[in-house]
Amino acid sequence: MNNRMPAIFFGHGNPLNALQDNAWTEGWAAVGRDIPRPEAILCVSAHWYLPATLVTAQERPRTIHDFGGFPRELYEVQYPAPGDPELAKRVRDLLAPAPVGLDEGWGLDHGTWSVLCHVFPQADVPVIQLSIDETQPAEFHYELAGRLAPLRDEGVLVMGSGNLVHNLHAYAWGRYAAEPLEWAVRFETLARGLLLAGDDRPLVNYEGLGRDAMLAAPTPDHYLPLLYVLAQRREGEPVSFPVEGFDGGSVSMLTIRVG
Repeated sequence: MNNRMPAIFFGHGNPLNALQDNAWTEGWAAVGRDIPRPEAILCVSAHWYLPATLVTAQERPRTIHDFGGFPRELYEVQYPAPGDPELAKRVRDLLAPAPVGLDEGWGLDHGTWSVLCHVFPQADVPVIQLSIDETQPAEFHYELAGRLAPLRDEGVLVMGSGNLVHNLHAYAWGRYAAEPLEWAVRFETLARGLLLAGDDRPLVNYEGLGRDAMLAAPTPDHYLPLLYVLAQRREGEPVSFPVEGFDGGSVSMLTIRVG
């Protein structure tokens, strides 16, 4: 279908990207110009990771500043996109029989708004978030995400926000333009090859990909949003990488577009 929305995983990195004009944020802005304007956005963010599957159902979701130690101006950023309670109910119905709660207390965390403030700076596209159930394995998330596929034909942008490689213990804090670490490059290269080949299974079962994978995803939170995007891919659909690069040597800023 010509009207089918792509599905996109954004490597969001540092929250300060919300305020900055750099290669990554310019790339995000270019994505916003390149894709059809969505009716709404469903985002799976690394930063809503808790023991339940919830979907935000507010008319006006709040902007959540879920971090510490940053400049005051970052805490003053607001992304006043409307919510979409009807879409939240649609997501709940699509994910049945998995129990999904309609949430009124969360909002838009920085995994969502720090990217979208560049992709859709007018904040005029409705946005909802779907949580990641931390008690469930990767296979559960991939299979659950597959039930969301009809949304793409309804004008909804299915978006994941995390980082393919996200190891803050190895991050070059305070160093300028650190070179990417060898294991980080190896894992990203391996993942790119699997993505281009349409071979999702090793990426779903990433813990079996060896030491590089364990260094790239020492915790699942930033990796699992990728699976929600991979599960949207239909036979023959292309995969592309509109934004590339590493931050601090150990955080991949790769954006992965399906369709």
